[in-house]
Amino acid sequence: MSLNAPYDPDNIFAKILRGEMPSVKVWEDDHVLAFMDVFPQSEGHVLVISKTSTAQTLLDIDAAALARLTVAVQRTARAVEKALRPDGFQIMQLNGRAGGQTVFHLHFHVIPRWTNRQMKGHGHAPMADTTVLRALADRIAAALD
Repeated sequence: MSLNAPYDPDNIFAKILRGEMPSVKVWEDDHVLAFMDVFPQSEGHVLVISKTSTAQTLLDIDAAALARLTVAVQRTARAVEKALRPDGFQIMQLNGRAGGQTVFHLHFHVIPRWTNRQMKGHGHAPMADTTVLRALADRIAAALD
């Protein structure tokens, strides 16, 4: 998908927001949803999306919605760090098919990293067990400030 294509209201994240597809929620408020990536690149991989914007890329979102989303990413990363104690973490945000984006609803990845653990490639990780994801989501949610 190009950077200027119209928003697809049937993308997986739009379906999750409408309750048409399940997700393992970490937390949400009126503006954002943080949920576990079902194809995690690392243990504790969380996705953070806007509930109010249909922006596909960083270039499409208005400043106020981006500010709320960025604060939510920071809050989520702090909880991941507190709950899982990784050696580091990555924040990834991909734009357009050529940029590696696979779901065309603006989203941020919070990916915990450990020095001695290999990270799986984006879009190449196997599907995780929902029970495992739920336990991780509960640990991360309990660590929210």
